[in-house]
Amino acid sequence: MYFDKSASSLPEQTPADSERAVAHVKTTFKVMQFNMQFGQGWDDHDPDHAPVDLGLTIAAIRAQDADIVLLQEVEQVRARGGQPWTPPNYTRLRAALRAYHGYFAYRPPDARELPFGIGLAILSKTPLRGRMRRGLPSPPIEFEFNGVKTTPTDRLLIGASTLLAGRELRIYNTHLLAFFMLKAQYDEPAGQREIIIDELHAAQGAVLLGGDFNVSKHLALVSQFSAAGYQTVQDQEITWRRRPYVLDHIFYNRQLRALRHAVQPTLASDHHILTAEFEFID
Repeated sequence: MYFDKSASSLPEQTPADSERAVAHVKTTFKVMQFNMQFGQGWDDHDPDHAPVDLGLTIAAIRAQDADIVLLQEVEQVRARGGQPWTPPNYTRLRAALRAYHGYFAYRPPDARELPFGIGLAILSKTPLRGRMRRGLPSPPIEFEFNGVKTTPTDRLLIGASTLLAGRELRIYNTHLLAFFMLKAQYDEPAGQREIIIDELHAAQGAVLLGGDFNVSKHLALVSQFSAAGYQTVQDQEITWRRRPYVLDHIFYNRQLRALRHAVQPTLASDHHILTAEFEFID
């Protein structure tokens, strides 16, 4: 089963002014895409041992004041793939970011999990409904990690809807397998992306898809989603510190217009923050 934490399954922390927030209609809205690396910051001299400081993550999110926040690697994998039922980082984020409603999900527990980040979250200043999660199978590619041969775990797509500017917005968040970290000859096969595109085709109205797509050759990714009717807000600026790759994207369909975007370096992760401002197209 999937582990799923929404606003209703954690201690109630919805905004006190929720009804007024819903009634206040904005003409534009801002989206923040961020792989937070479970709160581990960045150290140029020793990035793999940089300290975990969730306070930096919280400050980075607050500074953007986005209407929608898409987060990947919210938690750190525990020994043998264990996942605490109450996700500690997400629980702290919800407590600190009280202006947001939230939806969090793990992928299924798997003893093969490597000790990195796990868990997706959607935060929204307006209430979320219609939550979904869908598994994205990984191929049985054998690779070696710390001298042990293993195969990759599956990945996850989550989604929810909200009302912004008097219009319904469907939101998706994902974190795909980094094939380029395994074997070059298996670089970015399209299987997981095709499942996502199938989900997008079934969605109605205005749709956003954000996430860490873990693609070294990002132009092929952009072309594939463009053919499905989705544009990325940017494909020129690097979004990852470890290699010069554009891993992070915010895709949107024809019911939305991207007004501006920014890639902003931060010491709160090995990923940069990607933001974009949108308006609905009548």
